[in-house]
Amino acid sequence: MRVCMCVVTVEKMARTLSSVHDVPDAILSNIFSLITDIRSRNSMSLVCVKWHLMERSTRTSLTLRGNIRDLYLLPTCFRAITNLDLSFLSPWGHPIFDSSFINPKLLAQLLRRAFPSVVSLTLYARNPSALQLLAPQWPGLSKVKLVRWHQRSPTNPGSDFVALFEHSHSLTSLDLSYFYCWTEDLPPALEAYPSTAASLTHLNILTHSSAEGFKSHELLSISVACPNLRELLATCLFDHRFIGFVGDETLLSLASNCPRLSLLHLVDTDSLSDARGDPDDEGYTSEDARISHTTLVDMFAGLPLLEELVLDVCHNVKDTWPALEVLNSKCPRLKSLKLGQFHGICKGIDARPDGLALCSRLESLSIKNSADLTDSRLIAISLGCPRLAKFEVHGCQRITEMGMNKLASILQQTLIDVKISCCKYLNAVCSLRALEPIQDRIQRLHIDCVWENVEQFEGEASFSSESAYLRHFPSEKRGGIWEETSSRKKSKCFDGDDNEYFSNTWARLDFLSLWIPVGELLIPLTLSGLENCPVLEEIKIKVEGDCRHRPRPTNAFGLSTLACYPRLSKMNLNCGAAIGFALTAPSGLADLSPWERFYLNGIGNLNLTELDYWPPQDTDVNQRSLTLPAAGLLAQCGRLRKLFIHGTANEHFMMFLLKIPTLRDVQLREDYYPAPENDTCTEMRIDSCSRFEDALNRRRIPD
Repeated sequence: MRVCMCVVTVEKMARTLSSVHDVPDAILSNIFSLITDIRSRNSMSLVCVKWHLMERSTRTSLTLRGNIRDLYLLPTCFRAITNLDLSFLSPWGHPIFDSSFINPKLLAQLLRRAFPSVVSLTLYARNPSALQLLAPQWPGLSKVKLVRWHQRSPTNPGSDFVALFEHSHSLTSLDLSYFYCWTEDLPPALEAYPSTAASLTHLNILTHSSAEGFKSHELLSISVACPNLRELLATCLFDHRFIGFVGDETLLSLASNCPRLSLLHLVDTDSLSDARGDPDDEGYTSEDARISHTTLVDMFAGLPLLEELVLDVCHNVKDTWPALEVLNSKCPRLKSLKLGQFHGICKGIDARPDGLALCSRLESLSIKNSADLTDSRLIAISLGCPRLAKFEVHGCQRITEMGMNKLASILQQTLIDVKISCCKYLNAVCSLRALEPIQDRIQRLHIDCVWENVEQFEGEASFSSESAYLRHFPSEKRGGIWEETSSRKKSKCFDGDDNEYFSNTWARLDFLSLWIPVGELLIPLTLSGLENCPVLEEIKIKVEGDCRHRPRPTNAFGLSTLACYPRLSKMNLNCGAAIGFALTAPSGLADLSPWERFYLNGIGNLNLTELDYWPPQDTDVNQRSLTLPAAGLLAQCGRLRKLFIHGTANEHFMMFLLKIPTLRDVQLREDYYPAPENDTCTEMRIDSCSRFEDALNRRRIPD
């Protein structure tokens, strides 16, 4: 709206102005402020001196990615920067103040003089000295995000946060989601600085770098110290077999201590493993969570301002539909909900609307491992939640293509983001067929690349669900949803096995996420109905499985088939969950070198400008390193501008990347725990990284 108003104002003035330079600086400054794309802003700054100064004075966010030894390259023209990211400095993960090139105190003062207006800081804090030097430089810090994948320093509990809490009295947001620390570090630090703790409104301790969750007494200590929290994200334990598990008492105390919460995420540590799970698992766990319906009702009643709720428990919470009805009435602002291991969330369309089907204001819904979620209940939810724009379903083994198709038909005016994962009867072809009613509107999609035919199961369940729906909505039998879906224009095609499928255009799909088991091919993707995606810009592929007991790969994975997407420019290829032999393999088995060749073969045929790549790993030696075939294949990506390798690499392998003429941003990120403390003699070292960066910067980049 603001952009339109500025454009209209400029058009009205154009009649009297002879040049864009005659536009008043106030209006031009507002226009510049509304442009957030980095490359667009950089291009604007090259037009003329006036535009250069205007762009520099209106930029508020900056990420530094240079080497701290090249201090003469530190920019000093961004005086208005308020959001500064220092977590990408090279060499990545190395303490920035341990450099021998400059005095640490002087370096901290230079950063403050270059960026005097910083109020939001992101920092890789490998040891407490980083914050001890930087926190006094910006006493007005209000938002801080700390990053650390290396092991915790042997210091006293809470020492990582002392300098921050001591100097940042205006701190309102603290993000520790990618900061490895002990769970017992944070509570004493908050208790020691009560005024800083009381000012916090956002706290993210949803730690991805640790397998340990916060215990109940630690969560209670945090909630007592931070009574004004509006957003709390935490990893915890719901398993009652462990000391400090989260149960009824903890949930009630959290609601009582922090009644202003608008966002609450409580996630079990097992859920953060991000593993797909077994599609043949029925969904019930051996143990039930110690969470009663009464507790859920009282907790919802104590959080009337709640807008987003995540309860990923990983242990059975059964017959929850009465509590979810209360959630709808007690939390009228709720728009986003994620439930994990909740069963009995509603009764289905055979009964009156109840449970989750009454939460009519929801715009985002995620259902994970709900064992008794059927097509009938899925339809009831879609009818009761007509505003849903985002829907995710994971590990629900009783839903079928029919149920998802009807959900998509009912929500075809609003639904634009769908994720279908680890559902037994929804392989890739079934998922895409089910989403045909919204394929001209959907913008983001995740599916599992499971190509084999879905096992035929008794059709009585599907027939009963459809019959029940038609009993309640007889007008839909002819005309309306079902007839519209069946009459949609399609072209009938056949794949190599003479299996019938329908080809359609996914007109607005710009993000695609895929899960695929190790050893399977990506080639059938375009044959399953996704061959026509004219605006697809970004794709994310996760490969998961054990390579160690599979035969040596012979064919290519099939990345070259993605060349059919004309606008594809960003790729996230995550093979980090593919486990293999790092150095030597037993006779007859392949190590990671041929597997990397298998997955990266053909990537040079794509017009990628950004690539994030996780090499396969050997978990026995905690090694994730780029191999020689991978380096050679990555060097064939002739249009890459940014390449992040989430692992280590030999220096001479990295030199292959200098063949890419447009490459300008390369980084090795050991963002897995524990990150290697000391690089070996054959892996990328600080001096090796510096030599590579020097060679990279000496080249002339065409654009």
